[in-house]
Amino acid sequence: MAKERPEKADETEQMIEREVGKEAAEGGGAGDGRDMRAVLLSGFGGLNKLRVARKVMPEPQEGELKIRVKACGLNFIDLMVRQGNIDNPPKTPLVPGFELSGIVEAIGGNVTGFEIGDRVMAFTNYNAWAEVACTPAEFVYKIPDDMSFSEAASFPMNFVTAYMMLFEVANLREGMSVLVHSAGGGVGQAVAQLCSTIPNVRVFGTASSFKHEAIKNSLTHLFDRNADYVQEVKRISPDGVDIVLDCLCGENTGKGIGLLKPLGTYILYGSSNMVTGETKSFFSFAKSWWQVEKVNPIKLYEENKVMAGFSLLNLLFKQGRAGVIKGVVDKLLALYNQKKIKPLVDSLWALEEVKEAMQRIHDRGNIGKLILDVEKAPTPLMANDSTETSEAGEEEEDHEGDTENKERMPFIQ
Repeated sequence: MAKERPEKADETEQMIEREVGKEAAEGGGAGDGRDMRAVLLSGFGGLNKLRVARKVMPEPQEGELKIRVKACGLNFIDLMVRQGNIDNPPKTPLVPGFELSGIVEAIGGNVTGFEIGDRVMAFTNYNAWAEVACTPAEFVYKIPDDMSFSEAASFPMNFVTAYMMLFEVANLREGMSVLVHSAGGGVGQAVAQLCSTIPNVRVFGTASSFKHEAIKNSLTHLFDRNADYVQEVKRISPDGVDIVLDCLCGENTGKGIGLLKPLGTYILYGSSNMVTGETKSFFSFAKSWWQVEKVNPIKLYEENKVMAGFSLLNLLFKQGRAGVIKGVVDKLLALYNQKKIKPLVDSLWALEEVKEAMQRIHDRGNIGKLILDVEKAPTPLMANDSTETSEAGEEEEDHEGDTENKERMPFIQ
């Protein structure tokens, strides 16, 4: 695939500037308090599709809250959105992001239970990566006084996903065992913490070797993600495990189901290895799906095993289960107040550093959650910043092995 010509990129930038200027003229210009900074995705593709722009500030509609954003969470699903590797991708330009924390600034009609000035965290159906966001009140939750905004922005996606899979889908109980892939990521660490709240639960995890020292105390057994973890698990637990949590697009489905004890549950909840290159590549996309192992339902029946899937965003925004999620958040906040769980923040990034932050999660370099700190000033980057390297070839086809095992030290601690 040919690289985007510089003049084409400039034309796109100018078009976005004209659109933003038009919005400002209609709804208020810079300096009058009615516009804001936001991360804008101009189209699907590489990191050059992301930029910070001025945008007209939204106002709450019926049933909504307007939130002055302090921090935003960054997840693998955001990389997939940028590449267009999702079902029914939205129209661009758009403001990405699905979770945030901040302060309630205005309240729409028919909203009760909130006051201006409340410290909150929230899910959004896009539009989180901005100075101000509006979202229905049913997706907003008050946060404890001692919870920081960066912790709060790390909380919704990771801990709700982990809790729902462990307790609502797999029915985790005392004495069970759990295998979680990408144990050093935000969901992986949330799983480890929640398992520690139940007596005698053993947690097996896979992660890149450079993360082991940092996370070894959060799991019972830890394996290199590129090693033969199946044999290691069987050596330690010959009967297998009760729960397998797989965020790797199902390429390990056969191995995971094979490790299950009778009445065990395998849950597919992510597609992190779908993000194989800098841009959307049909070849890598098709290859990822082709590698998904087929499962024989008769074999599941014969072996008394369960296969399940979990998508938090679909549960919220397509299937109308906000009430269920509210109950889960209440339980999680009770655990937080009891100091039994605590979000793990990898690093903080300014909105203007969104490309670098996204590159870090793309390279699987994070331990815990990456956060966009809306009030943070950009930090000067190293001269050989890998974002420049990525952008130099970002429209080229992805090649097998280019990103495999590539690690990256943090820019910002």
